[in-house]
Amino acid sequence: MNAAVVHSFASPPRYATFPEPVAAETEVLLDLIAAGLHPVVKALASGSHYRSGAALPFIPGVDGVARQRDGRRVYFGMSRAPFGTFCERTVTAGSLCIGVPEGLDSATVAAITNPGMSSWAALTKRAGFTAGENLLVLGATGVAGQLAIQIAKHLGARRIVAGGRNRKALERAEELGADAIVPLDKDRESLVSSIHSEWMNAGIDVVLDYVWGLPAEATLQAISVSRPQKAVSRVRFVQIGDTAGKTIQLPAAILRSSAIELLGSGFGSASIDELLKTVADFFQFAEKSRLKIDIKPVPLRDVEAIWSSAEEGARFVFLP
Repeated sequence: MNAAVVHSFASPPRYATFPEPVAAETEVLLDLIAAGLHPVVKALASGSHYRSGAALPFIPGVDGVARQRDGRRVYFGMSRAPFGTFCERTVTAGSLCIGVPEGLDSATVAAITNPGMSSWAALTKRAGFTAGENLLVLGATGVAGQLAIQIAKHLGARRIVAGGRNRKALERAEELGADAIVPLDKDRESLVSSIHSEWMNAGIDVVLDYVWGLPAEATLQAISVSRPQKAVSRVRFVQIGDTAGKTIQLPAAILRSSAIELLGSGFGSASIDELLKTVADFFQFAEKSRLKIDIKPVPLRDVEAIWSSAEEGARFVFLP
């Protein structure tokens, strides 16, 4: 079959032929319809992700929309190695397939599920976000951040602050529902000051952090210096991504002198059953809310040319 194949962690995948998958007794054979090119896919294919480790060669892709042999259209993840989702056919456990609502087209599901679930799970499961709370999104200029703003708005957020480096994309964040913006391309002192102003102005109940590094350090410092007059009982800081750095310096005093709760949301933060239920809930939400995202469908044969393209706020979707 035709597939995108990773032959080296230092090079983009190449469009090539790959042996056909054969389903085991508990698996299903799937015909791919669409698969999204998410940042995690690139990280895994380059060997830089914390879950990297697949033997070469392998097919990249962490999720997709496919059709089962009975004609049912499903969303799935966790294909059996070395088969990913950037291919014509793949295999996965039948229990990992989730039916796709008729109101959602395949390209949309392939584009929004991975980035949308990053905030949906973080808000609804990890942070226990409730209507009327205030949110700060660090890394609000990418697809995941843009979806986070829309999802939080639909969940009843009272105030949303969007943080990011791309000024034009921050304007887009405001169009999508952000009430204020904080440019993250500042020095530490200026960044702490900007976030502290937001903290003292209205308070922050939840932080969704897609960047880590300096912005995370500045945020933790800013919300520990002093507390608003109407102080929130707890601040849930949910760590999701690390595009600004894989480590931070965190003085112990910050945790002792604040109501900060540090949480993580990602692979391993929920059981498989919990994850599947959360995805199904997200689909029901997405079908009704009509989330806005710039989707760019492209033929899988163009994978090598598209791989290094960077369009912040857009998501490429490969069509076999």
